Amino acid sequence: MDDPEVIANSASRLAPVLPLKDVSLFPGASLAVVVSRPQAISAVRLAERCDAMLLALAQRDPDATEIGPQGLHTLGTLGTIREALAVSPLELRLEVDGFARAHARELVGPRLMIAEAVTLPEDDEGDEAGPAMEALARYLHAHADLRAFLEQQRREADAMSWVNLACQHLPITSTARQKLLEASPVERCRKISRGLDALLRKEAAPRPG
Repeated sequence: MDDPEVIANSASRLAPVLPLKDVSLFPGASLAVVVSRPQAISAVRLAERCDAMLLALAQRDPDATEIGPQGLHTLGTLGTIREALAVSPLELRLEVDGFARAHARELVGPRLMIAEAVTLPEDDEGDEAGPAMEALARYLHAHADLRAFLEQQRREADAMSWVNLACQHLPITSTARQKLLEASPVERCRKISRGLDALLRKEAAPRPG
């Protein structure tokens, strides 16, 4: 997790909270979801009336149906609403662009959750971006459908945006995805480098029986 002193010295703002069930929003990536829970719809509507900004926080238990402040991870991503379309009287198709990781220093609810979102500076990924991009290229070479999807979703061409977009959409558990979000850019690249090659080896291994 991030240094409390860094959090204390970062900029903060109030933002409505968008709870996410089994996904996470990463900075520099976009996320399309259908939301139907009243607290999520209320967060979207409040954001639309203000500056279209909200704080996306993943649930600790993806299977929980009723979520309060204690049921959410406290580190997520501030994002802006690109589009919010009603697909039924009780559902919205939401597209959000993430731009900065943030820590929810104060989180109140439960019907409409509001957080004091403290933005976290993103350190430079340094020399770790190259190996991460090479591992990502190897993985996407074997998964053409995922490569085409990520190319449609990307908003920026820099290496870290590609890494973050991959973290957001890889076939991994919600717990593993949250750990990637909580990691620094350097450590996130290292995890992706190791993890993608491990996934390829696992997929290539012969199945028993």
